Amino acid sequence: MLRSLRVKRSLQSLNQLINPQVRHLSTPPPPPPPIPPPLSAAAASSTSSETRKYLGYSALLLACAVGTYFSFPLPENAKHKKAQLFRYAPLPDDLHTVVNWSGTHEVQTKVFLQPESLEELENIVKDANEKKQKIRPIGSGLSPNGIGLARNGMVNMGLLDKVLEVDKEKKTVRVEAGIRVQKLVDEIKEFGITLQNFASIREQQVGGIIQVGAHGTGAKLPPIDEQVISMKLVTPGKGTIVISKDKDPELFNLARCGLGALGVVAEVTLQCVERQELIEHTFVSNLAEIKKKHKKFLNDNKHVKYLYIPYTDTVVVVTCNPASKWRGPPKFKPKYSLDEALQPIRDLYKESREKYRSQLTTASSTDENETKISDLTFTELRDKLISLDPLNKDHVRKVNEAEAEFWKRSEGYRVGWSDEILGFDCGGQQWVSETCFPAGTLSKPNMKDLKFVEDVVELIEKQEIPAPSPIEQRWTASSKSLMSPASSSANDDIFSWVGIIMYLPTSDSRQRKQITEEFFHYRHLTRTRLWDQYSAYEHWAKIEVPKDKNELAALQERLRKRFPVEEFNKARKELDPNRILSNNMVDKMFPLDE
Repeated sequence: MLRSLRVKRSLQSLNQLINPQVRHLSTPPPPPPPIPPPLSAAAASSTSSETRKYLGYSALLLACAVGTYFSFPLPENAKHKKAQLFRYAPLPDDLHTVVNWSGTHEVQTKVFLQPESLEELENIVKDANEKKQKIRPIGSGLSPNGIGLARNGMVNMGLLDKVLEVDKEKKTVRVEAGIRVQKLVDEIKEFGITLQNFASIREQQVGGIIQVGAHGTGAKLPPIDEQVISMKLVTPGKGTIVISKDKDPELFNLARCGLGALGVVAEVTLQCVERQELIEHTFVSNLAEIKKKHKKFLNDNKHVKYLYIPYTDTVVVVTCNPASKWRGPPKFKPKYSLDEALQPIRDLYKESREKYRSQLTTASSTDENETKISDLTFTELRDKLISLDPLNKDHVRKVNEAEAEFWKRSEGYRVGWSDEILGFDCGGQQWVSETCFPAGTLSKPNMKDLKFVEDVVELIEKQEIPAPSPIEQRWTASSKSLMSPASSSANDDIFSWVGIIMYLPTSDSRQRKQITEEFFHYRHLTRTRLWDQYSAYEHWAKIEVPKDKNELAALQERLRKRFPVEEFNKARKELDPNRILSNNMVDKMFPLDE
């Protein structure tokens, strides 16, 4: 029989259990996963400010949960009055609220399962299949679109998080799929190996990060799913199967980035690389200069990304390369201290607070009294600034201009291990749309990647979109995974990944709704005017399924043009005949013929 989640009462157990923000409705939410330090050493934050940031996010997430709670229908057998939430009335013990990290998607469910062994997982999948009970696989809940959420039931691998085997000579590691990326790299340090590439943060479960086709950065390095050399899937239709490049390669290439729809990933064997120190170089340029050096940047750097700042001509370039054993980073004396780098954005914050003083709430004033401006990190300052008037283009422009000046004063180098360096402080809660499209080859970049961003920037300015910074652009090599947005049979193809964002730096439900509407207008403009022109497809963790039937039909048609949908659906029918691993989102993107 399916077991409901055994809720742990201690905070330590809660942090271990809850990657995807799972809680009873009557308990406060846990803090969001930790965010790595900023790219530049000048932007590094203190321990106290980090603690304060997480406490703030906890309060924000709780407020968001209360607001979004009223948007979701309750299960049929839990028709308690929603107003009772505020009277502290008893709620069903087995009702769990699951919220993604940005607070943009939420569901309540009575079925949230966390197996503690492979045998238990196999029994859960078998029993669920017989009862046709949904158990959608969900990882850390970091995906902005909530792709792992399902009201009818979920299974999470958070308690299966061990390193099972390390082969130091072959540089491979076999792990349980619930292990978080940070824990994995910490545990294999002693063997002198690490993962080849990383996404912006480290709190993903390994099973989740490969299933959605996550990626790092580097035109010579493929998306993270390419690091998988074999995997163990627990499937409803065929039981537990092991697939690899040698054993059932067709299914392997389909299932590596399988969106959790072909089986519950139980174990993964990853190809690692030798652990290396990297030298990160952060400097400021502009699009005209980048066009002259773009091919060189892609070819000469192991990792490279561009951060465009709307309404300015500033492009922040971040490169990372292995540190030489014989020499360290170039001798470079920063022109500005951290305080001097932060001064323009601090000044703007003081000025803006005075301008918007009459609009500030009592809570905001109290927070300001308790928190010194000098204690706030760059991303905290940006969040606070944007929250004052997030949809005012002129205000957002001033914030972007202050950010551009911050980066100009933060140019420099830092040295660290790859799992420390290849991270990015993404800021607070946010909406994200990230697309992937072909950019030629390393030897012959087609330059469409730069033209794409140029078109986005032009669109922002013409439509006067209050677009915050950054527009982030990264590159990867191709992937052999058939469902990867960077899928290609050509080894030398490269792909560009471009993300646009809007922050949600407020707990005010009305303001969050307005920001959401503006973001989807922003995304709609890029989709209708640019995606087809550049053959751009959204990252699986960011794609949003439209409610409009015509738009949904158009999305389904686009997906059929890019991905082997018939092959994918055929595998779904064989491996998950009762669709217990799917959710509404997967079923709408890939409808099955009855």
